Amino acid sequence: MGVFKAYDIRGLVPSELDADLARRIGHSFVRLLDARSLVVGRDARTHSPEICGAVIDGIRAAGCNVIDIGLASTPMSYFAIGSRDCDGGMVVTASHNPGEYNGMKLCGRGATPISAANGILDIEKMCAEPSPGAGSSRGQLEEIDLLADYASHVASFSSVASEVKIAIDAANGMAGYTLPSILEKLPMVKASTMLMEPDGTFPNHEANPLKEENLDYVRELIASSGARLGVSFDGDADRCCFVDETGVTIPADLMTALLAQIYLKGGTGVPIVYDLRSSWVVKEEIARGGGIPIRDRVGHSFIKATMRERGAVFAGELSGHFYFGDNFTTDSGVLAMISALNVVTAAENSGLPVSELVRGLRRYHATGEINFRVPDKDAAIAELKATFADGRQDELDGITVEYGELDSAPWWWFNVRASNTEPLLRLNLEASSEELRDQRRDQLVAILGTPE
Repeated sequence: MGVFKAYDIRGLVPSELDADLARRIGHSFVRLLDARSLVVGRDARTHSPEICGAVIDGIRAAGCNVIDIGLASTPMSYFAIGSRDCDGGMVVTASHNPGEYNGMKLCGRGATPISAANGILDIEKMCAEPSPGAGSSRGQLEEIDLLADYASHVASFSSVASEVKIAIDAANGMAGYTLPSILEKLPMVKASTMLMEPDGTFPNHEANPLKEENLDYVRELIASSGARLGVSFDGDADRCCFVDETGVTIPADLMTALLAQIYLKGGTGVPIVYDLRSSWVVKEEIARGGGIPIRDRVGHSFIKATMRERGAVFAGELSGHFYFGDNFTTDSGVLAMISALNVVTAAENSGLPVSELVRGLRRYHATGEINFRVPDKDAAIAELKATFADGRQDELDGITVEYGELDSAPWWWFNVRASNTEPLLRLNLEASSEELRDQRRDQLVAILGTPE
């Protein structure tokens, strides 16, 4: 069944994911966790009520109680699971995918992630078995509204020190459902908003802020409102991307370096995690601030596990996921937005344009992520290992090769890894100069083929 992915369950409705399969997933989820109580939320897609209802029916048929929180962003669902005495839960969502998709993101107790490595493939096997019958007793259903509690939780992270204008594109996703209650509690934040009405058909633009063309909407809002910062959310609001006051995108790795300032004020030895695709400026800034930079493989389940293991307070991924130790070690686009406002209104940054705060972080030269459709991924990576055998290599995630050192130009590095969600190899490359970046990029492209 192709809907069972590395980090979640996701597919076209109804050809790949329908109510029957959703019911089986709910029943199997109970058996996986030996659960007695599970939280279930859903996004605003047109078929989410049906899919969510089937999941709840399957959970209850297995004898497990359900706490139904109704409409919820993914971060709101994490809050519900993390803050309540339950065995885990899920949110019915397909994140940034188009409206014809749906799926589920799953958690265990304490909002710990469930991925292919620790449960999703087990659920797939159970779903392929004969349909299970109802248990001896049906689970109870409790419907609760947690929006006010969630808004208070999120607002508690604010230390916004002065009035600040921000432009927000909710992309007709779930940020539009949670943000009004949150912004009411942040009187210093003057928000100009757009596409706040949740609409699971996403009629205006794809709810994927990683695509530059989707940021044009918030760029226009910045220009018309005079906002100091712009933010665009994905469909389920666990991810966001930022734009400065001039309309220039701030890559997520540079935002990780910027937001790390908050946590590095707490003293030396603060662990902060970043994914291995990130600019070397991230580890440099963390170390310069007295923190401990921890490089990790790509993927929320890996990042969260490393944060828990190392006691990290914050993490960032190039994909626009930002993670907070005090938020049940989960990712939240809205908390990333509030953290950004905390930074730009801090006393030492008061009055400085956001572009100026980021300018010093734009000191190295990256290609951005380049995708290749390669017939034999293993053979391609083997060729890279042989071609660049004289570099420092590791295989934490795909292959990373490094040449030179940060404090001794010229230097460059690249990572090539297989996508966990698509049949692609992904290249990220960075160098100490534009010329060296372009030279090495062309060398890699000659090996991997024509980019997508």
